Amino acid sequence: MLSDVDAAGSGLGRAAHGLAGKSRLRFARRVLEVGAELVFAELLDRLRPLRAEILAMEAGDAPRQGRSTGLYLHWSASGRVSAMVLRQLALWRAAGFDMVFVTNATPPREDWDAVAAETVLRIRRRNVGRDFGAWRDAATLACERLGTPEELLLANDSVLGPFQPLEPLIDAWRGGGEGLFGMTESWGGGPHLQSYALLARGQGAVAGLRTHLAQHRDSRSKWRTVQGGEIGLTRRMLAEEYRCAALFGYRRVCAALDAVDQAGFGPRFTDTAAVLRYPLNPTHHLWRVLVERHGFPYLKTELVRRNPGHLPGVDHWREVVPAPMRAMIEDHLAVMDAPASA
Repeated sequence: MLSDVDAAGSGLGRAAHGLAGKSRLRFARRVLEVGAELVFAELLDRLRPLRAEILAMEAGDAPRQGRSTGLYLHWSASGRVSAMVLRQLALWRAAGFDMVFVTNATPPREDWDAVAAETVLRIRRRNVGRDFGAWRDAATLACERLGTPEELLLANDSVLGPFQPLEPLIDAWRGGGEGLFGMTESWGGGPHLQSYALLARGQGAVAGLRTHLAQHRDSRSKWRTVQGGEIGLTRRMLAEEYRCAALFGYRRVCAALDAVDQAGFGPRFTDTAAVLRYPLNPTHHLWRVLVERHGFPYLKTELVRRNPGHLPGVDHWREVVPAPMRAMIEDHLAVMDAPASA
């Protein structure tokens, strides 16, 4: 089931990913937007460097299980922790992970207390550095208090679900030996594992992940954070000759596409090889193929809430979610859309 990350990926690299599904005009506009973001973020980062700060830390109530630690990042504008997030924590814990909850928000007391049942440690920090800044700080504190794990999981609430069992997927990760393992492989910006769920296994891989997190520089630029944090992590681990593999490799997912699927991506995708020349974001462009033909257990929250690529059919996402999960996901989306607390 595991597919090793294809280090070659698309021969056209980042520009090809940017062109995928976009007109040349939209692509040029996006280049200008990213360029402006980088310039202004770099200027602000130099004038007023972001300062990470731990605001609160408390033990959880869950008993320790072993040598597997999970770092789970939460954020919502209101600070609320949804039932779906609590379920995700419980499922990771059921898989053997001692869960550390780190939030870039300020949960109300009842939600903070509810998190305790599924965690061994709860951390609240300033909202800087996005996912990798939070995982960096949580990894440091978790290893100080719990020791260095044999497995280190990175997870967050950027996915809706799961609505398929996680156990076979986690078993497949663990069957892969030592290395870095993810759910999906993307070729955008260079072949890499997408970071909403990553597992480092083995002493060397865990050390490599911890080093990468420790060296992460907080920035106001989302583009820089993704490039250095998510894409840079796989690049580092491959360079250090650790195995990097995905449960849903990009080539394997694309092999399930048909002519109707490809026609929906735009005029560049008239032949079957186009998705390899112009790599797509699998959790956005290929969401339905992942769920319906590969048993992928999640939908990306950003896709459902904002559909930034204006992809057709996303408003029919409920069709692929089992009925018992729909209400929980709807509730989570309502929590995410709630305004910031006064």
